[in-house]
Amino acid sequence: MTKEKDSGLIHSDKQQIFVRYLAATLIDLMVLNLFDEYWDNVIVESFTISLLVAILLQVLLKVTIKFEHRIAKWFDSKTFKFKKVIKFISLWGALFGAKILILELLSFAFGDKMVFKGAWHGVIAFLVVVTVMILTEELFVKFNKSLGDKQK
Repeated sequence: MTKEKDSGLIHSDKQQIFVRYLAATLIDLMVLNLFDEYWDNVIVESFTISLLVAILLQVLLKVTIKFEHRIAKWFDSKTFKFKKVIKFISLWGALFGAKILILELLSFAFGDKMVFKGAWHGVIAFLVVVTVMILTEELFVKFNKSLGDKQK
């Protein structure tokens, strides 16, 4: 599907997805570098490393979100006692476990060139950075949508 604007440019769905992921990666890059500059618990050796981390984080976060949605859909298709409680606990566990896995993958991929320090061996610092990244991406999406044409 394509969308034509008054400027005569046509934006395909693939182009829109590309721009969305590019923006998200650049947001992650910005957030990561700001934490590196202003918080001693985040250390990134170079801009190139932070760019690679931002790209890898974007891929891994999207994969974990899809995984979490699959878990939610599985629970939604089932009927049993305490479904909501078990679904919540399972999703929370998957969410937290995925973040720990991502932290370990980053550690494996970048070693001491990308370090999260502090409480729980850097887990808290990592969770803070990822949370700020996700919230910043959401704010960007909301702001971008607010700039769009209003439907009459």
